[in-house]
Amino acid sequence: MENNKIKDKIDELVESLNRASKAYYNGADEIMPNYEWDAMFDELTQLEKETGYIRHDSPTQNAGYEAEAGNREPHEYPALSLAKTKSIEELKKWAGDMPIWLSWKLDGLTLVLTYDGGRLVKILTRGNGTVGSNITFLQDAISGFPKEIPYKGHMVVRGEATISYTDFKLLNDTIEDDDEKYANPRNLASGTLNLDDVEEVKRRHVVFYAFTLVHIDDDIISWGDRMSYLSDMKFNVVKREATDAAGLDEAVKRWTRDVESGRMDVPVDGLVICYDDTAYAAGGSVTGHHATRAGFAFKWQDEAVDTRLRYIEWSCAVSTISPVAVFEPVQIEGTTVSRASLCNLTEIERLGVGKECTLSVIKANKIIPKCIAVKDAVGEVEIPKECPVCHHPTRIFVSKNSGVKTLHCTNPDCTAKNVKKFSRFVSKSGMDIDGLSVQTMLKFINEGFIKQFPDIYHLPEHFDKISSMEGFGEKSCMNMQTAIEKSRHVHPVNLIFALCIPLIGTDAGKKIVNAIGFDGFADRMRNATDFVDIDGIGQEKSGSILEWYANPQNSTMFEALIKELDIEKVDIKDMSEGSLNGKTFVITGDVHDFANRSEFKAYVESQGGKVTGSVSKKTDYLVNNDTESTSSKNKKAKELGIPIISEDTFIEMFGR
Repeated sequence: MENNKIKDKIDELVESLNRASKAYYNGADEIMPNYEWDAMFDELTQLEKETGYIRHDSPTQNAGYEAEAGNREPHEYPALSLAKTKSIEELKKWAGDMPIWLSWKLDGLTLVLTYDGGRLVKILTRGNGTVGSNITFLQDAISGFPKEIPYKGHMVVRGEATISYTDFKLLNDTIEDDDEKYANPRNLASGTLNLDDVEEVKRRHVVFYAFTLVHIDDDIISWGDRMSYLSDMKFNVVKREATDAAGLDEAVKRWTRDVESGRMDVPVDGLVICYDDTAYAAGGSVTGHHATRAGFAFKWQDEAVDTRLRYIEWSCAVSTISPVAVFEPVQIEGTTVSRASLCNLTEIERLGVGKECTLSVIKANKIIPKCIAVKDAVGEVEIPKECPVCHHPTRIFVSKNSGVKTLHCTNPDCTAKNVKKFSRFVSKSGMDIDGLSVQTMLKFINEGFIKQFPDIYHLPEHFDKISSMEGFGEKSCMNMQTAIEKSRHVHPVNLIFALCIPLIGTDAGKKIVNAIGFDGFADRMRNATDFVDIDGIGQEKSGSILEWYANPQNSTMFEALIKELDIEKVDIKDMSEGSLNGKTFVITGDVHDFANRSEFKAYVESQGGKVTGSVSKKTDYLVNNDTESTSSKNKKAKELGIPIISEDTFIEMFGR
C-alpha cells in the first residue's frame, strides 16, 4: 500500500474509532460493536508501527474520550489505559518471574473515588484519563462503596461502575422509544452516569467494583493486601486470584470457562493481570497513554463459526418487533448455539442477510451470540406485514437521531406493549411471582400463552410446550408452578398495586384497604361509587379508579382474576386512633432497629402517620441516624427548624 494511501487509511481509522469512543463515553447510541472496535484498533496499531505516522488524537495515544456532561476536573493520578493482548504467551512474558494477580476486566464505566478524613469527597469519571466529570452528586444512587470509612487519611480508589445483564434486559425491554434503547450493559452504564436524575440512576442499579487502590498514605505495598483492605472496609472488590507466569495457562482457561458457562451476570470483556509489588509497578514508564507496568489486559479471540440460516423469527417487545436469526445448531466456545439477535432492519441490510444464506457467528465477550458476516445470500428477507402477537399491521420506523430502521406494531393495545404492566403485576410489591422476568413473559406473550393477568394462573396448561422451549425445562416449570400457586394467597394492598390502575400505588392501596377493605373497594367500583371520602384519595385518584373499571376489558379481567385468588382478610382500621395520626415524617439513611426503611415506613403508616420523600414545611420530623450529617435533607430540615431525630429517639418518643 502506498504511503499516502496508508496515511489516508490511518486517518479513516482514527476518525471512525474516535466517533465510536465519543458515543460510548457519553452514553449515546453505540456506533459499532466491541469486536469491530477491537479489530479496527488492532489494524490501526499495526499501521502506526509500520509507518511511524501517529496522530495526536489517535485512540492508541488516549485513555478514553473526554465526557461532554458534568463539571470536569483533573485527575490527581492519571487514569491511564492498559495495553491489551490476545496472547497468553505475551501475558506470561510480561509477568516474568514476578508474583501477579489475575482479575476480571469489567465492562462498564471507570470511576475514581477520593476519600479524606474518613468521608467520600469526590467521584470522577475516567473521561480522557487526565480530566473526568465530577458526579459526586450521584453517590447515593450507586452501590458498592461506603460513603464513610474508618481510615482518616487521603485515599484514592479506582473501579468500574457496572449494570448487570439482568437489569440491562429488564430496563431495555421496557423502553418504548427505539432511540432510547441501549446496545449493551456498558452502553447503559455510561448513559446512566450522564443523567442528572438521582432517582432514575438509582432505579437502574449501578454497582461499583473496586479494581485498584490508587493511593493511600499508609505503607501497603502488596496489591493483594490493598484489595483485602478495601474489602474489609466494605467495598465491592473485583474477583481476583494470586498466580505467576507458570500458572497463567491453567488460570486463564479456568476463568474463561466461568464466562462461557453463561452464569455470570456482571459483564466482563476480558481479564487483567497486575504485579503484586505496587512499588515495582509504579516504576514503569508511560508509552502513549499506557503505563507499562500498571497492568496488562487479555481479550479473548473471537471464534467465528459458519452455519446456515434456517429462518428469521420476529419477536415483539414493547413496541419494537425484532428479528432473531435461527440457524443450524453449532458449537461455539464450548456451547451449542442456534439463535442470535439481528437487532433491527438496518442490521439485516448492513450484513446483507438473505432469505437463504450462510451466517458467520461469534459469542461476543464469550456470552452473547452475534452474527458478524453473511455469505452466499439468496433472496430478500420478508418483513412481516402484521404483528406476531396481535396480528395488527406493522410499519417501518426510521430514527431521526441515528437513521436506524426498526419494525413496529401499530396496535396501541397490543399485549406486548403492555409488558410493563405484567412486570408490575408479578413484582414483589404486586403478586410476588418469582421466575417471571420481563424476558420470560415476552416469550409467553409472543407464544400466545399470556394475553391478560388471569392467563398467568393458567400457564401450567402450557407446560408441555414450555418445558421444550430453549432456556426452560421440567424443573423450571415446577418452580414456576410453585411460585404461581403461592401467589394465589395475596394481601389486598398487593393486589390493588398489581392491577396497574393509573395513580394508584401501594400508599393509595393501603388507605383504601384500611378504610373500606377489599370488598368495599370492589363493591364501589362495581357500583361506580367514588372514593373521595377516604383520606388521601382525592377526586383525581377516585376518578382514575372508576374510569379504569368502566373499561369492559379491565372489569372483565378483574372479575376473572379474583376468582383465581384467595384474598387475605384484613381488619378495617380507624387510622384516627393511631399514635402517629397527623404526623409527617421523612426517613433517610441507614436504619438498624427496623429491617429496612420500607418496614419503618409501613410502621409509621400503620399508626396513622405519613412518610414523604422530601423535607418541606409540612414535615414534622426528619429521621436520620446520622443527625450531624451535612446531607441536603439535614440542611433543609435545619433551615426550616424541623427536628432531626435518630431511630432510637423515634422509638423513645413514639414507641414501636
